[in-house]
Amino acid sequence: MLHVFIEICRYPLGMTGGQIQDEDISASSQWSESTAARFGRLDLDNGDGDGAWCPDIMSEPDGLKEYLQVDLRSLHFITLVGTQGRHADGMGNEFAQRYRIKYSRDGSNWVGWHDRKGRQVIEGNRNAYDVVLKDLEPPIIARFVRFMPVTDHSMIVCMRVELYGCEWLDGLTSYSIPDGHQMIYRGLDVYFNDSVYDGASGLGQLTDGTWGLDDFLHSHIYAMWPGYDYVGWNNKSLPKGYVEMIFEFDHVRNFTSMKVHCNNMFSRGVRMFRQATCYFRSASDWEADPVTFRPTVDRMSQSARFVTVSLGDRTASAIKCRFHFSDVWMLFSEVAFQSGSAVYNTSLTAHDPTHKLDDSNTRILIGCLVAIIAILLAIIVITLWRQVWQKMLEKASRRLLDDELTARLAVQTQAFSSHHSSLSSESGSTSNSTYERIFPLCSDYQEPSRLIRKLPEFDRAPPVEPSQSVVQTVPPHYAEADIISLQESSDSSTYSITAVDMNLFAGTDSSMREFPRHKLTFKEKLGEGQFGEVHLCEAEGMQDFLDEDLSIEGNNESPLLVAVKTLREDANKNARNDFLKEIRIMSRLRDPNIVRLLAVCVDTDPLCMITEYMENGDLNQFLCNLRLKEGIASGMKYLSSLNFVHRDLATRNCLVGKNYTIKIADFGMSRNLYRGDYYRIQGRAVLPIRWMSWESILLGKFTMASDVWAFGVTLWEILTLCKKQPYSQLSDEQVIENTGEYFRDQGKQVYLPKPPCCPDRVYNDLMLSCWRRNAKQRPSFQEIHTQLMESLGEQMA
Repeated sequence: MLHVFIEICRYPLGMTGGQIQDEDISASSQWSESTAARFGRLDLDNGDGDGAWCPDIMSEPDGLKEYLQVDLRSLHFITLVGTQGRHADGMGNEFAQRYRIKYSRDGSNWVGWHDRKGRQVIEGNRNAYDVVLKDLEPPIIARFVRFMPVTDHSMIVCMRVELYGCEWLDGLTSYSIPDGHQMIYRGLDVYFNDSVYDGASGLGQLTDGTWGLDDFLHSHIYAMWPGYDYVGWNNKSLPKGYVEMIFEFDHVRNFTSMKVHCNNMFSRGVRMFRQATCYFRSASDWEADPVTFRPTVDRMSQSARFVTVSLGDRTASAIKCRFHFSDVWMLFSEVAFQSGSAVYNTSLTAHDPTHKLDDSNTRILIGCLVAIIAILLAIIVITLWRQVWQKMLEKASRRLLDDELTARLAVQTQAFSSHHSSLSSESGSTSNSTYERIFPLCSDYQEPSRLIRKLPEFDRAPPVEPSQSVVQTVPPHYAEADIISLQESSDSSTYSITAVDMNLFAGTDSSMREFPRHKLTFKEKLGEGQFGEVHLCEAEGMQDFLDEDLSIEGNNESPLLVAVKTLREDANKNARNDFLKEIRIMSRLRDPNIVRLLAVCVDTDPLCMITEYMENGDLNQFLCNLRLKEGIASGMKYLSSLNFVHRDLATRNCLVGKNYTIKIADFGMSRNLYRGDYYRIQGRAVLPIRWMSWESILLGKFTMASDVWAFGVTLWEILTLCKKQPYSQLSDEQVIENTGEYFRDQGKQVYLPKPPCCPDRVYNDLMLSCWRRNAKQRPSFQEIHTQLMESLGEQMA
């Protein structure tokens, strides 16, 4: 983890989903058997509202002796907490109106959390039903967390809780730095102290995930003092000419690099460091040979930036770095490390080859190696046994799936039908809590409980405003070459192509005929994905085989070029089901600007779907005609009319056929050529972030409006002839940071520039409107298509 993205690090850590075990939840006391610590889990599953952690009757008004404790088993970066009360299906009414949080990284040294203005008490629940989410500003790095209810008088309180964040992979447990100094700039007091440092041996602003602005007089955080984002020092106050920092880690690690976010506003006497000298310690003493790094001097740009310091794969449990001044002031806002766990024997001196292990250590080492080998052999045997057993199960399920496909290829399965009906009846989406991410739009965010609707006294309650609902999202699935991915859109009235209601096509004959495999001749491989491949083939006799409405240009005598998408024989059951559902849905799509499914080969493995072949390849590689954009708008207008969300619209996913006809597909990720267009976020999802709207990246929300955003980027690609990647001047991390500027809405976001050949009307009236912050203010695809056709008419006139 080079640095934490606060906007993305908001996943539930397991109280609700059960990943946190009962033995990891403890409490100071309880007043009944059903109010033990293990019942202090957030309830989002329409239960009866009974069971919660309820401490014994509080003897003191502040209640600070009572707590509910959660052990996360390892260090985590915690950005958000949620609380709920206990109503016992209307029979109870216990909740915590206010509470405090204490946390610890080692289980012995406890720190009381406070916000950036020093306030410790958090406003909690207003009733026993609703979940209230609170941003931790600043976030905390901890293994143990305690919730401590606060009351104004003796009363019974109950709590259910959840923690949100992600694992802290740096392993940094504390740092020691000199106190920050004060600058007086043109009569203005600028304070560079570490205001959120959490103890004598603690962590603070250098690990809070917030990076300073270019101008240090302003802050990312609203209403904070000038200089708040940075910790800074004056050269005149440190006669040695450097700032020394010591970083302590959870265990011995192998360090590859360190990233330091520095200010470089040299017009005000601030520059990034001239030299960094880092020493390493694995035992009691610092090693003699340090690593020295000198960054390139930048006398042109005054923008703040991350400077990467190479640490040369050195092993240590502590690092001491001396950062040398190159001007009067030096300001840092974030420090992060790239490392891995290291196997290290502390009885050895790291760089003394003459120091030898004694006999007892040798015997211990040999014993450990033998034990490790035995464990590995056991793992191999178990893995092979599971693979054999899994293949036997998959063969059995494959026969069932083949029978199901033959009999009901054009019919919606009962399970899929009931699943969609349940989705339609809910106002919000649900998903596996392991992958949900919470991103509230304010610090006080409350979910009206679904339990309320079950109680008689609330039958006539007014409808809940949509803005009050918790946004529950699933990280999007981009790792395959499928136009269909089995995920629901976050807009309850709109569905992605996989979660489509089959009733939309009830009047369409969607049966697909089986094409003889022996009439397919392989020509070349076009691409591959995680579970399948796309081949160019010749199909003999395809014209006679097609239905009248699917006939395409060509003569009956010569073979027809087609694209054949195959599923690998070793694909798992879920991939196989997805492939069959993709066939069902694609067989119903009828639009001149959507790639059409012509036939299938599903009688034996590998399963195949045969689509029309676009002979001029993808738009990104072919692009030379600016009039091609109308075809994309037409295809997207058709998909939007069916409430389909594409999620990955780009030139790489548009194919060019005869007469420069454009058709929309989703094969871009299947080609290694476009691997650089996708970014993996903490191992959870592979995302085309340069084409995605800000709400898709930060909230995981995919709607027609987010497709409109991607269309604007695609149009920009067309008008620049795909010579550059969108935001080519920004790194992936800076692209994500830029989406945070859209969220903050302070006018600091960066837009794609106007292409040289682009008319002002197209850029100002169309492209910029696609990138509006408010999704409701973006144009529809119907409006986009109409505007492009009008522009085309004006050009021809």
